[in-house]
Amino acid sequence: MTAEPRVTERPTSRDQGLAHSPASPPGGGLRRRPGSPQPRRRLGTVWRLVCRLARTRAARIVAAILVVLMLWTGWSLGRALTAPGTDTVAARVAEWARDHHLNWVVDRLEDVQYWLHPPKTGGEPAGGIPSVGIANTGSQAAAPGHTQEAGTGTPGPPPVRPPANPPLPHEGQWQTVDLVRGLPAVRVAYVRPDNVHTSYLAGLIWMDPKLVVAKMHPGTTDPGGTWPEPSLIPPAWRSSVLAGTNGGFRLIGSKGGYYAHGRTVIPLRDGAASFVIRQDGTATVADWGRDARMGPDILAVRQNLDLLVDGGQVNPTCVNNDQGQWGAADGGAFYIARSGIGITKTGALVYVAGPAMSVCSLGNVLQAAGVVRGMALDMNPGWIRGTYFTHENGQTIPHKLSDQMQPPPDRLFHISTRDFFAFYAR
Repeated sequence: MTAEPRVTERPTSRDQGLAHSPASPPGGGLRRRPGSPQPRRRLGTVWRLVCRLARTRAARIVAAILVVLMLWTGWSLGRALTAPGTDTVAARVAEWARDHHLNWVVDRLEDVQYWLHPPKTGGEPAGGIPSVGIANTGSQAAAPGHTQEAGTGTPGPPPVRPPANPPLPHEGQWQTVDLVRGLPAVRVAYVRPDNVHTSYLAGLIWMDPKLVVAKMHPGTTDPGGTWPEPSLIPPAWRSSVLAGTNGGFRLIGSKGGYYAHGRTVIPLRDGAASFVIRQDGTATVADWGRDARMGPDILAVRQNLDLLVDGGQVNPTCVNNDQGQWGAADGGAFYIARSGIGITKTGALVYVAGPAMSVCSLGNVLQAAGVVRGMALDMNPGWIRGTYFTHENGQTIPHKLSDQMQPPPDRLFHISTRDFFAFYAR
């Protein structure tokens, strides 16, 4: 009788190194019966199940975090978009993004916007030099907190020497837009900013220190808080308002301080370009610590960058377009909307604003207007708010200095998130 052959199970490639020979002692290795699950497959199934559960839990955590972030972002951005004021949607979104560490996003978008729509070169302004003469001949009421003073005004300024040649008819000629006590208190002029961007106009506002009182109005965000002046020009003050301008950069980017009514929001920096308002309502532009110091006669100080014009000369570093010194402008674009303010030898204030201006061309226009010390203010179309006011039949009518400014003419009659300057009849 033939013996039945003995069959010995051999380990498969999957089992190599795990199964032992039949001679292995009991408990000395892993042996499986024919048809039983392979050990590695059983372990792999368990591991995949654990990973799946871990992924599911992680996904839920990530999803929950994303939902929370989206809800918080929507709530935060929604508050910014619905806050009081007339800031444009684009300006509100940009400010919100910068407040939430997204400067690089805003800079890149502004960069693209600039290169897609660079300023035009050549040509002439449509319609030539605007005619903005006064429509009234009466004197304005005195500023809030001030009484009407007798006396004469400051001698009128000479025409502004246009940076572009040859000059257009009436270019650089001052036009009176407001009277106080029958004397010219506010005048306006227009010039082209340079010989290249000749289809654009920079507007200038000249203000007589003997007839005008300066006030610094706080913004609800910059500097925030409660102050004697409101964050708008209220109806009761409008009969005496003559002009209004934007302030400087946001305080976090101004490289300077903010002081008013005995309170310091950000410490003042020595050497900073400073718009200084005294207790009597007169104002000057100064190198803080050199031309002006803190004392009982100081009512308010708003600092922004360094002096652009000093001793009647334009700061030579303007050619560098140094964002560290002169501020980031539309992603570093060279010719954009800019504004500035300065003081002349006679003590008159001159405000300048216009599109397609470099740092140097802003300084050149201030210099051409007779400014001996001048400073840059805010930039970009959404934040430039040069305004003059006329008064007809008991009504105060606001006028934008330039049609290319985005804010509406009555912008300063509404709540402002940023601080601004207003000038009233003395």
